[in-house]
Formats: sequence, C-alpha cells, structure tokens
Amino acid sequence: MTRVEQHKMIQDLRGFQTKMSRDDKTEFDMLLKRDKDDEDLDTLSVRKLEELHARYAKRSSKEDIEAKWKKLTGGT
Repeated sequence: MTRVEQHKMIQDLRGFQTKMSRDDKTEFDMLLKRDKDDEDLDTLSVRKLEELHARYAKRSSKEDIEAKWKKLTGGT
C-alpha cells in the first residue's frame, strides 16, 4: 500500500470515529498518530486499516442506491 492510499483511507475513516467500537477507536487513534508522524505502516497495521475501512467506510454501488431509492419511494 502506498503512502497516499494509506492517508486516503485514514481520512475516509475520520468521519466514522463516533460510530466505532472502543477497540476499533483505539486502533484507529494509533493509526492516526502514525499517519500524522508520516510513518509507514507495517503489514499488520495495514491489514487492520483495511479491515476498519471495509467495516465502516462502505461504498454503495449504483444498484444498491437504486434499490434503496425504489424502496423509499415505493416505485417499481
């Protein structure tokens, strides 16, 4: 993982800090400190960052958004 990708993932997760569990928040705070110090993450930390990103910063696909819209509007 490049430094830019690492920084982008951490920036994406910043908005989800209030939704994180206590353990996840602790892990994220450590990753955030390492990012501020411009440190590269080791493989274990990269794996944890990817897990947190997958868990909290989910991206909806176009089909998911359309299905939610149809459900909301009662459309066919």
